[in-house]
Amino acid sequence: MAIDDFDSWMWAEAVARQERAERLQKQFFKRATPRPRRQWEPPVDIFETRDALYVIVALPGVSDTTLTELEVRGDTLYVAGDRRVPTPGQEAALHRLEIPHGHFERAVALPWPRLAIAAHELKDGCLYLTLSKR
Repeated sequence: MAIDDFDSWMWAEAVARQERAERLQKQFFKRATPRPRRQWEPPVDIFETRDALYVIVALPGVSDTTLTELEVRGDTLYVAGDRRVPTPGQEAALHRLEIPHGHFERAVALPWPRLAIAAHELKDGCLYLTLSKR
């Protein structure tokens, strides 16, 4: 092999390795894509009378301050908020965590169009909603 051929081969090999190193760096050090927000959906019961719909949403440990969305848009009821993990004390050891926590969202298709929230109350771990028929 001639010296010029060897120099050309070495140069091509060095460039190829540099390109591979740049591809690997881009692969491992790329900007993190935002992850979708983890959430849970609370269970819902719906009752109907002649004048209203009554919705009960199970929200243990949720207060009015952590309830971030409560509205009817079109024929859908939207309820969202956050439930924080209760901390009974700094020295408490966690043995089991079954009640969902974190962000929650629930969209419920309603059987009647044009409903409006007439009243709501958080009591006994549930959100009680009265939706009046228009």
